[in-house]
Amino acid sequence: MKLNEINSLVELFFIKYYEKKSKKSQPFLKWLKTEKNNFLTWEQVKNNISVLSEYLKKNLSKGDRCILLSENRPEWLISDIAIMNAGGITVPLFTTYSDKDYEYILNDCKPSLCIVSNYIQFKKIEKFISNETIVLSIENFSQKIESIENILINSSKQEINFEHYNKKITRRDLACIIYTSGTTGNPKGVMLSHGGILSNCEGAQEILETLVEKDLPVFLTWLPLSHSYEHTVQYVQILLGAKVFYAESLEKLLPNMLVANPTIMTAVPRFYQNLYNKISLNFSKQKGLKKKLIESTIKLGKKTLNKEKLSFKEKIINIFCEILVRKKIKIQFGGKLKAFVSGGGALDQKIGEFLNSIGLPTLQGYGLTEASPVVSCNIPENIKIETVGPPFKTNKIKIAGDGEILVKGENVMLGYWNKKKETDNILKNGWLHTGDIGEITEEGNLRITDRKKEIIVNLGGDNISPSKIENLICLNQKIKQSFVYGDKKTYLVALIVGERGDNEKKIKFFLENLNKSLSSVEKVKKFKLITEEFTIENGMLTPTLKLKRKKILNKYKEDLEKLY
Repeated sequence: MKLNEINSLVELFFIKYYEKKSKKSQPFLKWLKTEKNNFLTWEQVKNNISVLSEYLKKNLSKGDRCILLSENRPEWLISDIAIMNAGGITVPLFTTYSDKDYEYILNDCKPSLCIVSNYIQFKKIEKFISNETIVLSIENFSQKIESIENILINSSKQEINFEHYNKKITRRDLACIIYTSGTTGNPKGVMLSHGGILSNCEGAQEILETLVEKDLPVFLTWLPLSHSYEHTVQYVQILLGAKVFYAESLEKLLPNMLVANPTIMTAVPRFYQNLYNKISLNFSKQKGLKKKLIESTIKLGKKTLNKEKLSFKEKIINIFCEILVRKKIKIQFGGKLKAFVSGGGALDQKIGEFLNSIGLPTLQGYGLTEASPVVSCNIPENIKIETVGPPFKTNKIKIAGDGEILVKGENVMLGYWNKKKETDNILKNGWLHTGDIGEITEEGNLRITDRKKEIIVNLGGDNISPSKIENLICLNQKIKQSFVYGDKKTYLVALIVGERGDNEKKIKFFLENLNKSLSSVEKVKKFKLITEEFTIENGMLTPTLKLKRKKILNKYKEDLEKLY
């Protein structure tokens, strides 16, 4: 399949279906939360997309925005493709947004249609939906709201051409608007084209095809499909003709792996850190010969990863490590895992080395929503854990004079929805200014060295605007200034400038109330009260009174780390 000749994500699905027509009953999608053992087959998914598309065409015009608010499940993918096939643009929303975010996004994109999975999700946006907006639910929970469940059941009464799909969509057409946080506080709608996501799939294909050339690839998905990373991954899954399991939750991910037996799994650094902690804890309990064998496994695994030669004795020991340690670890993850792929944030080098050394190949990549989203990724045969791998062949990278990473290619966004100024600030002469600082190694790999933009990326891969939260904190009259911290962390903490005494209890009470209005990833879990203000004189403020984050961090990093 030549991806550069395909016009849309809809066409990608249907062409893959035609390739599989002789195997149309092949299992495709399965949600592990349901007790049913049956999969949706390729044939069923195709038919459901066609039925839902026909229904949506009656209510949509080309370019209409369509909200999609649901947990991961087969109907997410079906709804996404059906929206595009009907001429619409998908606007996926996280199920963890705050009321303010839901309100802002619905007012900003003005959807003609909202698809929600159930009553719980519907209640989150009900008060922000205009009277003209059509609402569909995946599950049947109200007589006033048409359900996709009923639409599919009633489809047998309709005449539908199940082989037909929308061939008028071009690569330049908008596929989706994915909202991402910005330094101004309000989310920005990133406009991604069909061609942009297809070009990203083309880059991923080159890396992943070597891992799945012999067996049918199996994916276990848990990162929200509203995340740009997982949103694109679902089209990589289609491209590879994969079998896809949707996990129940992060907490049940490991038992779900034993059911799914995935060959490839994409996740964010938070998952790998949890994995590292659990395995390390287990290792620390071992004694005697087992402990020595584990130590040898890690030591020799790192040497192999770094392409260092092993002595004859080390090669013999490594064989035992492979059989007695690495093989057993792989079995705990289903036994068929070919690779973990890490994206959505920086993976700690120590964790990457550890996982690769114990037999869990882990490929770190780099990207951002504005690049559809992947820019580069390590390749299985040549993992350089201190880098994020070579650039995808479908995009170009150059380093600006100040060290900023610039990206050019079809994968670069068309712009921010309704935000020309912000678009012009980040897109210049076709080059996307990422806000990250990096360098190209002699081998041609990209190494990230710093972050230029003031955005926190937590271990879940969520983009968080610290200034938005800092401004809200400083609305309290008892608080003079604040500094929010949490890059590569599981939650946010803050430095708060104020007076000591009873004030500390009042601030704690204030933060607890403030957290109720913030999304789950924006909540400040802990804080340290300090009395010294950030000033121009002490080097903590710029002349325009902006926080000098590096200076503050250099002074208070130890205090902030103690909050974790």
